[in-house]
Amino acid sequence: MHIFTVTIRMLILLIAVSALSFILIAKAPIDPLTAYIGTESTLSQEAKDEIAAHWGLNDSLPQRYFKWAGNVLRLDLGESITYKRPVAEVIGERFSHSVILMLLAWALSGILGFLLGMKSGSLQGRLPDRAIKTFCLLLQSTPVFWIGLLVLSLFAVKLGWFPIGMEAPIGKLAADVTAGDRIYHLILPVFTLTIVGMGKITLYTRRKYIETAGSDFVLFARARGETSRQMFTRHIMRNIALPAVTVQFASFSELFGGMALAETVFSYPGIGTATTAAALNGDVPLLLGTALIGALFVFAGNLTANILYGVFDPRLKEGGDYI
Repeated sequence: MHIFTVTIRMLILLIAVSALSFILIAKAPIDPLTAYIGTESTLSQEAKDEIAAHWGLNDSLPQRYFKWAGNVLRLDLGESITYKRPVAEVIGERFSHSVILMLLAWALSGILGFLLGMKSGSLQGRLPDRAIKTFCLLLQSTPVFWIGLLVLSLFAVKLGWFPIGMEAPIGKLAADVTAGDRIYHLILPVFTLTIVGMGKITLYTRRKYIETAGSDFVLFARARGETSRQMFTRHIMRNIALPAVTVQFASFSELFGGMALAETVFSYPGIGTATTAAALNGDVPLLLGTALIGALFVFAGNLTANILYGVFDPRLKEGGDYI
């Protein structure tokens, strides 16, 4: 696929996501003006009208959307109602925290899930295999916030091994916060997202292992006298690694959604908590900005998966055209 086609797809995706998000946010029951000034506000009606005019709340829905889209083309995402700062500045600051959390959880869930799936597949039908499969199925059907609350209650509240949240110790000056402090506060959120994300890749790797181990070319390799190690490295591993990498990159969308819930549970100051606060306050500019960033993030993950397809297997033309 050529760069031009990829760019067109990305633009269509961004337009569709922004338009749908704009409509859903505009039709939400939360009144942005009330969220901005508060329910107990004593402002006069004239002052409220001036605020509504400043935010463009009196314009029609198409007018507001095209005005916002025009500003985006000028790289102006607007000003956040919640944080009283430019949206680009808020997203840049929050995303720098979230990207560390996401990348660590994504890498750990992929590696651990792949290894666990291989082990489960090699022990098909035995007690460890059934235990691993049951555990992963439970993970797939359990909400992220519920697992986060369990982890927080056990390791932070009951055992007291880790802090109950935040990115750094409360009351400590930013200049005094060390890398160790930040890593210490990252452990529980990363652990939560890791165990949630590893279920899918484990089950997928297990199934592919069983299919590959029972295929004709593996049976033929065994008949030729190849050892179990040779069959694993020459045939099974090669046929499982590529689909597993693709599935892991395609899971960016689930990771991005789960991150928002995990950050809220652990009060982690990332883009997820900013999105939650924006939704509660009817902060349209910030919500639309995070929606665009999320769409770009997922698109980048899927594109990377296709590129890796071409790197690992040049016979796949769609992946090879990206290179």
